[in-house]
Amino acid sequence: MRNSSKPATGKIFNALRYSFASVIAVASSFALAGQESTTALQNSYVPHSSTFVLASSNAHIAMEQSAGIVENEGSVKAPPYKKPVTLHLVGDSTMSDKPMLSYPERGWGQLLPEFMLPNLNIKNHAANGRSTKRFVDEGRWQLLLSELSEGDFVVIQFGHNDQKQSDPARYADPENAYPAYLKQFVQDVEARGASVIIASSICRRHFTKEGVLKRTLLAYADAAKKVAAQNNVPFIPMNALTCDFLAQVGEPNSNHYFIKVPADLYARYPEGKTDDTHLNVVGAAKMAQIFVRELKATAHPLAKYVYRDTL
Repeated sequence: MRNSSKPATGKIFNALRYSFASVIAVASSFALAGQESTTALQNSYVPHSSTFVLASSNAHIAMEQSAGIVENEGSVKAPPYKKPVTLHLVGDSTMSDKPMLSYPERGWGQLLPEFMLPNLNIKNHAANGRSTKRFVDEGRWQLLLSELSEGDFVVIQFGHNDQKQSDPARYADPENAYPAYLKQFVQDVEARGASVIIASSICRRHFTKEGVLKRTLLAYADAAKKVAAQNNVPFIPMNALTCDFLAQVGEPNSNHYFIKVPADLYARYPEGKTDDTHLNVVGAAKMAQIFVRELKATAHPLAKYVYRDTL
């Protein structure tokens, strides 16, 4: 039995040895083929991958540059802030605001915004009973200057109270003091980069028995016109324009524009009141209209802010 099994065992062992060698050889062949395929694949992919990375990088840079250009264009087109222009009004009761609406008196400066565009700020510094002298002495002029900005406009209209010789606190003679104040006003405003308009006082409603209009403010109107000419600033002849209007409509019809208070209506005037200097709402609107139309007629820079010349 032993002698017969040895040859069989040797044959089996040799067969296994050859089979194992074949397996190793095949595995080595597969491994080598896989390595070559991987190398070929890597060699094929890397150039394409580099191209893709480079193209992506260039596209990203181009997008950043494009965004920067758009941003820069936007910043260039952004308009700078520009402060609105303000029109400052300086004068007396015929111009001033009347906050007590239960009383019919109005100043023409109070009605002026109704004719102008809203992008023009209008600040009314006018006050009842003020003259050039009193306006300065009370510190009102200095307050206006503190609020004045470059590019603003200032309309100055005094005269009614300047001629009150019985009141030293207000009186400013038309030959010396009155024009001196106006000249100083012009210098102060222009020193701050703003512009001045000098306007003569509006007309009083004073008629003779024959129905002829009295022009009681001519000396101050002439002085105002002279100061404007000497300082090369615009002049609005409100005295001449308003007197001409009252003379045209006549004594009876001109009543419609001034204070005519009946008795037993206002506690302040139980007996009523007739006032031929101060304006009611119709008169204030009419004087403002005359001013606005003169701005347009003279092509003043403020004319571009006129919204309408009739209410």
